[in-house]
Amino acid sequence: MIGAVPQPVFSHLLRLTDHRATFEHALLAEPRRDHGYCTDDMARVLVVTAREPEPTAEVKRLATNALSFLGRAQWADGTCHNRMSAGGHWTDAPSTDDHWGRAIWGLGTAAAHSPVEMVRRLAAIQFERAAVARSPHRRAMAFAAIGAAELLGADQQNVAALKLLADYSRSVPRAPQHPEWPWPEPRLTYGNATLAEAMIAAGVALHHAPLRQRGLDALRWLLGVETSNGHLSPTPVAGRGPEDSAPGFDQQPIEVASLAEACARAAATDSSSIWPGGVMAAVAWFQGDNDLGLPMWDPRSGAGFDGLHADRVNLNQGAESTLAVLATMQHARTLAPVAR
Repeated sequence: MIGAVPQPVFSHLLRLTDHRATFEHALLAEPRRDHGYCTDDMARVLVVTAREPEPTAEVKRLATNALSFLGRAQWADGTCHNRMSAGGHWTDAPSTDDHWGRAIWGLGTAAAHSPVEMVRRLAAIQFERAAVARSPHRRAMAFAAIGAAELLGADQQNVAALKLLADYSRSVPRAPQHPEWPWPEPRLTYGNATLAEAMIAAGVALHHAPLRQRGLDALRWLLGVETSNGHLSPTPVAGRGPEDSAPGFDQQPIEVASLAEACARAAATDSSSIWPGGVMAAVAWFQGDNDLGLPMWDPRSGAGFDGLHADRVNLNQGAESTLAVLATMQHARTLAPVAR
């Protein structure tokens, strides 16, 4: 691992943001305004702003932007839109795809942890509205379960969160019986660590020790699979199966951040040093301890680069990658003393 743990820097995220929301894509550092905004990113914005213990006025503005966007995205039946044009018009039908789960994750996190009282109150109201729905998609339910667990940490009797977690826990598939591939899917695809994190979060919140342990075991295995030559080598866009060799490209910052999120969750409930070490490995990946030895962020602006290809870094600096950096650095800020 290389470099000291840096502080989160919000400059580039602010550059990507206008009065309405945060633009999804960028051409190098310039926002691609014509590509509009998405709920996926605004949920992540709400998460990282809620984690700042002493937010600046600009960070508070990001939080209120995110809350406003998510509120407009929601329908009374709990479904929500994902994509909005730069002109402020929704371009998709409301659904319970992954963005719905991420919205609940963001709302639950903000309701529990935002240092701004109004943000906590409004996020809790929006959480209750979104949590009436359910999704047939595994990752959407995993994101939603993490948000519900966050809210239960602050409000142990929240009925909507308890019901959502109970339904999630019943939807978790049986543990695989293949010792060489102990993963609930035939291939690693995207958001893999989120599946493990959700089991840990739900297991802790529901006092369901076997589910918690399943999540820890799955995450330990995943961290081993996604570590090569002492550094992270995350699952590429095309996925990874039992017969695939590492490294694979292209690698996405969001996958590194999801590992950091899950390892931070595990560290809160299990004393093994592997979890703080996983967070620090995620930081190191952004700093250049990766398969190409190249930095994946701009420490001056806080921007994340969009991908690690076999021969180069994708230097575009979109919202997802930048939010991945911010989330990773926030967890490292908390866990750095433990990892030393």
